[in-house]
Amino acid sequence: MQSVTVLGSTGSIGVSTLDVLARHPQRYSVFALTARERVTELAQQCRRFAPRYAVVADEKGARALREQLAGEAPGTEILWGVEGLCRVASDPQVDAVMAAIVGAAGLRPTLAAVEAGKKVLLANKESLVMAGPVFMQALEKSGAQLLPIDSEHNAIFQCLPQPCADLDQAGVEKILLTGSGGPFRTRPENELHRVTPDEACAHPNWSMGRKISVDSATMMNKGLEFIEACLLFGARPDQVEVVVHPQSIVHSMVQYRDGSLLAQMGEPDMRTPIAHALAFPERIGSGVAALDLIARGRLDFEAPDARRFPCLRLAREAMDAGGSAPTVLNAANEVAVEAFLQGGLAFTSIPAVIERVMKSAEPVELTGLDAVETADRSARALAQRALEELS
Repeated sequence: MQSVTVLGSTGSIGVSTLDVLARHPQRYSVFALTARERVTELAQQCRRFAPRYAVVADEKGARALREQLAGEAPGTEILWGVEGLCRVASDPQVDAVMAAIVGAAGLRPTLAAVEAGKKVLLANKESLVMAGPVFMQALEKSGAQLLPIDSEHNAIFQCLPQPCADLDQAGVEKILLTGSGGPFRTRPENELHRVTPDEACAHPNWSMGRKISVDSATMMNKGLEFIEACLLFGARPDQVEVVVHPQSIVHSMVQYRDGSLLAQMGEPDMRTPIAHALAFPERIGSGVAALDLIARGRLDFEAPDARRFPCLRLAREAMDAGGSAPTVLNAANEVAVEAFLQGGLAFTSIPAVIERVMKSAEPVELTGLDAVETADRSARALAQRALEELS
């Protein structure tokens, strides 16, 4: 029996994780569930899974959760804030941590799980992007097991020999990182400035949160995943190529020097990579139907349109620059996407804000978590200034 903490349990990844856990009650128990604002959904999850802890953003949320539970989950202790998140991520009783808090907010608890030597299921790509060197040093020092949950990185992991400490020694020539191209892959460019938040969040294949859906529409999600792939697999930037694959059936591929091209395929359902990582190296049922290639009929691949998706270029520039550049990229993107979702920024201005911030931010070396958070705060301030200038 493995004890699991789910950071971000009310989001799409968290809900999918709980679905997989519920299918295997003999293997997994839920130690802690966390949510930022969705107290009603968290209360429902607490009633069903009876976790030892539930964590919310602040004391006000904790009071609201207590009122909603009203003695219905007497064994669940309610915590709040970053300290509560870090506590349930690093508790000695925890075996595995699903890191599914979106954005920079997930950094500290995810790092706490790594430092505590947990089996960390990484769905929060922003933690790795913004704190790459610090994150990887903590991983090496603690001996924690890091398993990727993004469907693309999970696919790459499955297509590589295990263990794989060196891509060149393994005969790997290239990693092909696939992406659907989002909802605007074929929309005329002169119409993109009129895109609404609801349109941007209507992904054709995946059910995701609003922030990640917008990132998919701009292909910044693929830019962040590009950086993540370089860090996770020790790849040089020139070894990672983004390929647009509209059907989202081939989740990524690995090309070897003997001419082999290995691909991991499946229905676009996050329960597959979640189940794979939870049970690795075993295989368990995920609840996802087997892929029917005959019914699917065809698979298409194309190069991404650099003009339509400038965020891909910005991500490559950030990775090439190193240091705090990926931190700045991520922070500026979070601010710009939130402004777009609130109706204060045009869709096509998201990359413009990011590029302004990247050009004006002072590069720094990421010597520790404090340096990461300082660079993050500075970039967010620059992004707010850029928003004011653009408005």
